[in-house]
Amino acid sequence: MDADLIIHHAKIYTVDSNMNTASVIVIKDGKFIAVGGDTLLNQYQAKNKLDAKGQCIYPGFMDAHCHFTGYAMDKYKLVLYGCTSFNACVEKIIAYAKTNHGTWIEGRMWDQNQWAQKEFPTKDTLDKLFPNTPIFLMRVDGHAVLCNQKALDLAKITITSTCSGGEFQQKNGKLTGILIDNACKAVIDILPKRTQQECTIDFVAAQQDCIGYGLTSVIDCSVKKEIAQWLIAAQEKNKLQIRTSILLTDDKENIDTFLHQSPLRTNQMHILGFKIFADGSLGSRGAYMMQEYDDEPNHHGHMLKSVDSIQAIATEVFHSAYQLCIHAIGDGANHEVLRIYSNILPPNNNRRWRIEHAQVVAPSDFHYFGEYQIIPSVQPTHAISDMAWAKDRIGAERMKSAYAYQQLLLQNNWLPLGTDFPVEGINPLHTFYTAVFRQDEHGNPQNGFQTENALSRKDALQGITIWAAKSAFEEDQKGSIENGKLADFVILPVDLMKASPNEIYNAKVTFTFIGGKKVFEKK
Repeated sequence: MDADLIIHHAKIYTVDSNMNTASVIVIKDGKFIAVGGDTLLNQYQAKNKLDAKGQCIYPGFMDAHCHFTGYAMDKYKLVLYGCTSFNACVEKIIAYAKTNHGTWIEGRMWDQNQWAQKEFPTKDTLDKLFPNTPIFLMRVDGHAVLCNQKALDLAKITITSTCSGGEFQQKNGKLTGILIDNACKAVIDILPKRTQQECTIDFVAAQQDCIGYGLTSVIDCSVKKEIAQWLIAAQEKNKLQIRTSILLTDDKENIDTFLHQSPLRTNQMHILGFKIFADGSLGSRGAYMMQEYDDEPNHHGHMLKSVDSIQAIATEVFHSAYQLCIHAIGDGANHEVLRIYSNILPPNNNRRWRIEHAQVVAPSDFHYFGEYQIIPSVQPTHAISDMAWAKDRIGAERMKSAYAYQQLLLQNNWLPLGTDFPVEGINPLHTFYTAVFRQDEHGNPQNGFQTENALSRKDALQGITIWAAKSAFEEDQKGSIENGKLADFVILPVDLMKASPNEIYNAKVTFTFIGGKKVFEKK
């Protein structure tokens, strides 16, 4: 029998229901048509053959929660990740300003928790250096920004400005330039807009980053109507190979446009559902906590939307064909969202409504996940990024049920994993590494961070393949290497089931295939 491609001499982790392994895969018309042993070499003929030379093959990796278009459209901005002080950020800004041709200076990825002085910066230095150039610097989590006075003036933000679900921070009766959560919108709304042509170029560049790490599919969270349409157009023009599922923002334009029509679904593009933000982030102290923050008395964070408004949107979505996914980080936000879901969803449903992050969950609330088949969508790298300071925020007792991936897994016996890139790095192998070993890149802490909630290697592999696909209702077409499924797969020189932590963390993808076509090869 004829085929398009045969790959042999491999150790293939199929990630099927029995976690079978194989040595040969056969591909035709973009799908797997045979998976098994060397006898397949006598049964099929193909012009194209690839000797894997004993390397391992896995289903194409899938990121269950990321911001693909956001990452793409931010690539032109100044990156402040890794700066160890605000002064270091300022030095980068000064250097960037010399070659910046835009009317604004836009930067991203600063994190005060990585500085010796773990306090929010203020705009004072930026005001002195750049009195006439507006500056917009997004924190690593996307839930806080630092602006200079020029930017605040253009956005008409004053000392009397207020908003629901956000904060214009003040100190000694003056604005500091720090805007939290919903307060950021006033400036975001006036930032220079990228064109469709620019964004399409950005999408292609972002795709190359993704496939280089073995990602063949992503779930892109919080996408506005215009950007979704531009992404669809890029797919239709065959500019993109990566498969994209979209969670739309819950703004009126998206609700009016998409909610009452059948979801778009092709092999390349899936309008999956809607994403709501219930609260902010722990790093910015915007996550809504039942009790006050340990390191900021009388502060609980905040809900970004009222419980009534979330309930109203959830009810609308329930009567549609779409999925609902709600960002909830603090135990207070998780509690409110779980209660809303339990009021709307019947037991034993298959709607697969998700809570994104489920980062701090009150011990008394875990049962809701299992009773109402609510899916926690988590990002293991967050636990490691936060471990140095999270206890300071919420204290030892609440930490016991924070980043509790094993406990969450037990509720439904499956758990989709993602990165939240660009908040974290793109590499899905780092998702696997942190989920299993609960350590940073240097192997710290030596015995792992809260290892009672570590995942097994098998579970972590399923989390970045079949379970990620299942979270988007796509497990019948991707997520495992089985006959009839899309031929998306990645070839690695390491065996994730046996390799050392260091080998896994530093592994480089050899090949990435989408639909049976090679889209990446390590040079």
